[in-house]
Amino acid sequence: MRSFKAACIQVNSSNDLQQNCENAARFAVEARAAGADLILMPENVAMMEWGRSNIVLKAMPEEEHLALTFFRNLAREIGVWLHIGSLHVLLDGGMVANRTYVLRPDGEIASRYDKIHMFDVDLGLGEVYKESATFAPGDSAASVRLPWGRMGLSVCYDLRFPHLFRALAKSGCDFLAIPAAFTRTTGKAHWHVLLRARAIETGCYVFAPAQCGEHANNRQTYGHALIVSPWGEILADALEQPGWVMADIDPVKVEDARRKIPCLEHDRPFAMPKREA
Repeated sequence: MRSFKAACIQVNSSNDLQQNCENAARFAVEARAAGADLILMPENVAMMEWGRSNIVLKAMPEEEHLALTFFRNLAREIGVWLHIGSLHVLLDGGMVANRTYVLRPDGEIASRYDKIHMFDVDLGLGEVYKESATFAPGDSAASVRLPWGRMGLSVCYDLRFPHLFRALAKSGCDFLAIPAAFTRTTGKAHWHVLLRARAIETGCYVFAPAQCGEHANNRQTYGHALIVSPWGEILADALEQPGWVMADIDPVKVEDARRKIPCLEHDRPFAMPKREA
């Protein structure tokens, strides 16, 4: 398998869809000019809105989604594999899917994935999130065949569920895409260590494009878009400002890491302890 260049974009999305798309596209064009073969965007790349009514109002059905059309055209124009972190897709019944798309260089959709795990948390000091009030969770894992190997798909809070990534790796994935809009609170505590752990546990490269800065309703995201090697090394970190980072990706290193520590082959059945009342 040949090497390639992967770029992760970091943006500070607002509730203005057109401006968000243009900002992300500008970074994608720059990364492509620098040699990127695969470009990945963060969760909510086209819209960082707050509140169920606002999100539902601005979500669109897939076949009418302006951001999807915009990014399909972009992929075609610059001739690149383009991962759209996630878009808000309106579903029948008034719920919304937080949906990833991976686009081929001809602009066609290669794969889709709906975020499975809903971020329903209370972080204290009034910082409360309840995604399940607005978003319908997905029920299927997904991956996409790239020219360099297979990439498993996920979105943000999925990061905290390691069994998903182990299953993706055991199904043949060499790379993991984890686009996010991680809160500043949780990002400072957990972002780097969780991403490195997912890489180490699976022997996969991890691509984690991110949102950064302050958004609608004073929501704050952590930034630090990362590219992590199968050995857990941080190859690129976008820190806290909008922009993009890129790294050389050598699929042979996936094989090397898994040969040294073949833990994906060492699963064994075991009985669970009984829970005490």
